[in-house]
Amino acid sequence: MNVLRVLWDHGPSTVRFVNETLSRGKKVGYTTTLKIMQIMLDKKLLTRESREKKHVYSAAAGEKEVQAIMLDKLLDSAFGGSASQLVLRALGNHSTSREELEMIRELIDKLEERK
Repeated sequence: MNVLRVLWDHGPSTVRFVNETLSRGKKVGYTTTLKIMQIMLDKKLLTRESREKKHVYSAAAGEKEVQAIMLDKLLDSAFGGSASQLVLRALGNHSTSREELEMIRELIDKLEERK
């Protein structure tokens, strides 16, 4: 996810750029970053093109698409498919700002209007 976050935030990038960005938070070896990105390429999470003798990688899917896939997997595996349990746990474990609570209320209102 950290590799994808760099690519979503900065756009198509070289392994060196991704590695340097990741290393700002925690030291990560270049070869480790390269290997992870090669595995992600094999799994079709990334795409790669050659530009001026450099390999430039991009995220194969957008942030929202990946979040939706991962959320569905988490919902099924950890919460038995119960969205309410996931939301209750998320809100109970973390502080939520007034703005976030207002967004949640608006979403609930929209969902209730559909029924």
